[in-house]
Amino acid sequence: MNRKRMLAGLRLATTLTACSVVAIGSAHAQAPAATFTQSDRTLPGDVRVTRAQDAVTIDWPSGQGERAQLVLSLDTAAPLIRAIAIAGKTVLGGVDPAGVVTVGTRDLKQGWTVFFDNPRTRPFQSYPLTLARNDISVRAEGGYTKVIVGGAAAGPFSGTYQFTIYPGSRLVRAAMVMSTQRGATAYTFDAGLTTAATATLPWRAIAYTDMTDKIVRREAGARSAPAISPKVRARMIVAEGPDGGALGIVPPPHQFYYPLDYANNDNSAWFGSDYRDLKGRTGFGLRQTLEGDRRYVPWVNAPPGTMQDMGVFYLPDSGDAASTTQAALTYTRGDRFKALDGHRTFTSHYHVEHTEEFLNRQRFQQSTGVPDGLESPAFVKRFKDMNVEIVHLAELHLGKEALDRAGDRLTLLDTMHKETARLSDDKLLLLPGEEPNVHLGGHWISFFPKPVTWTLDRKDGQPFVENDPVRGKVYHVGSEDDVLKLMEAEQGLMWTAHPRIKSSFGFPDAHRHTNFFKSDRFLGGAWKAMPADYAQPRLGSRVLDTLDDMNNWAAKPSERKYAPGEVDVFQLSDESELYAHMNVNYLRLDGPLPRYADGWSSVLGALRGGKFFTTTGEVLIPEFTVNGAKSGEETTFGSATTMRAKIEWTFPLAFAEVVSGDGKKIYRDRIDLTGSAPFGSRTIEKKVDLRGRKWARIEVWDVAANGAYTPPVFLK
Repeated sequence: MNRKRMLAGLRLATTLTACSVVAIGSAHAQAPAATFTQSDRTLPGDVRVTRAQDAVTIDWPSGQGERAQLVLSLDTAAPLIRAIAIAGKTVLGGVDPAGVVTVGTRDLKQGWTVFFDNPRTRPFQSYPLTLARNDISVRAEGGYTKVIVGGAAAGPFSGTYQFTIYPGSRLVRAAMVMSTQRGATAYTFDAGLTTAATATLPWRAIAYTDMTDKIVRREAGARSAPAISPKVRARMIVAEGPDGGALGIVPPPHQFYYPLDYANNDNSAWFGSDYRDLKGRTGFGLRQTLEGDRRYVPWVNAPPGTMQDMGVFYLPDSGDAASTTQAALTYTRGDRFKALDGHRTFTSHYHVEHTEEFLNRQRFQQSTGVPDGLESPAFVKRFKDMNVEIVHLAELHLGKEALDRAGDRLTLLDTMHKETARLSDDKLLLLPGEEPNVHLGGHWISFFPKPVTWTLDRKDGQPFVENDPVRGKVYHVGSEDDVLKLMEAEQGLMWTAHPRIKSSFGFPDAHRHTNFFKSDRFLGGAWKAMPADYAQPRLGSRVLDTLDDMNNWAAKPSERKYAPGEVDVFQLSDESELYAHMNVNYLRLDGPLPRYADGWSSVLGALRGGKFFTTTGEVLIPEFTVNGAKSGEETTFGSATTMRAKIEWTFPLAFAEVVSGDGKKIYRDRIDLTGSAPFGSRTIEKKVDLRGRKWARIEVWDVAANGAYTPPVFLK
């Protein structure tokens, strides 16, 4: 080996061409080396692996006419990642993957499907990732390539460290894939890249986007500064390389954030020295908050023996931090929901408590008009910026004392109706709604096609409805029968909020035989990704399972149920990390956005008719049919039923599933979508044996556990 090549390797300036890999010199010839193995199977997507001396290079097509490289050292005394390169130019190298797993104990009184838990209030301990690196292997996994590093451990967790390569994309998934036999474990994890505190830093600056939407750079000179966790936009942090280029660490945009009541910006990035338990190391990365919103902070489930995939993405870029950030945001469409012809975006279940704040500020300011500071609330701009067109609130979700202080119920309702009308325009339809939680059992949502005035505590002898000379019709409900009568009289809808969890634990199962549940006025239960469990390749299985069970229970068409997405967060501000907690429903609605003054019966009609699909935003299903019938419609099923779905995506795809039920069992037909390059569209067509089935629907999921699902098509 000549001296020039050795020095080139030491400087992490190895030349890599698009079609070949130059051998990498060894700087640690006497150190123990990891065993390297490669599957005999040809790697998909023109991924190439070359071993040279004490390193292995994975080279793959990362874009049109471009190839990227990941160079791993087999010398266990050297940093694992020798280089991450684009078109042969090293962006970052000389770094090790870093991780910290914080392990606490779950309260299993209600099992694993729990939100009301606080592991942070019980003893917990943090453990840094150790990586023995005794072996490295490369294998195909569907249409992607896995690079598996053996000997990963963090406290009671053990397993491997894995890199996943996606042909056609610069993205590299980097994950601690580990399990534990410890009982009742709840955990959080942090991830990043580090170097020894005494080493020459392999980056010239760490950068992030602050709350003013400006790029902030911290030069590498302050190496001894203790680690900090700033508030960041776009959920990422970037290292700019010493010779140009940059590397961003980006989380799965929804999966990474375990559920909380408040969508706070919880300082989800870190950089500096001695972060948590990473003593003697300097680095940068992402973190999960231990404290959350200091209400219920449930962390992440780790049932014994489940393989927890604690992953983030590396995104190399040939530009600077601004270019890398922009590239990362394309995967979430700039944190916006794409406009689709023939569809309107609809979201539900927001406890912004604008009504209470409005009345309290009026009183404090001794005003009879719009109080100062509430002319245009922050949440209105947030929704418009995200292209959310129809927002259904869940107001008045406060204790009796707080509500009484703001005003009597009729004043509260009158204010909510006037304010939602005032704040609606041709870009945003803001709709009144409540989570009333009376008479039915569990928590539930109310939704009417126009403003409706009603009280929750009908007295003995009080009529069900009366005409108020000022307010018109005022309904009084005091039982589940009254609630159903109200919904039928006003053509409203009701559904279970957060089914089978929170204060709806055991619901809607507990009232499946009631008249109100069997009515077509009871829509079903709302979908949200909780609890968090990183052994699952999809989000929100709790509600998807509930949706399937409800439609297996249905004995006639009026009993069919749906599961629109809900967000269920409290007050929103300019700093809120809303997108991470968001999902949205695309309603099949033609024409302009409904005008508030004309009512919004078409919105309820689309929900009740199953004319929508639900998504985290990255995966879209603008068209779905079974034998030509759309979701919510009827058709015949047979041994070769044609399922067709048009899909769009940003992250590389993972799989789709056709889910069906026969009234007793649930069936899943999986469609492998690995090998999909990012930012694509296609039509899936599959012949499915649906003999004996009552309904069928589809789900589509990507490699970041983002996804979309449709309501069912039903047997005619």
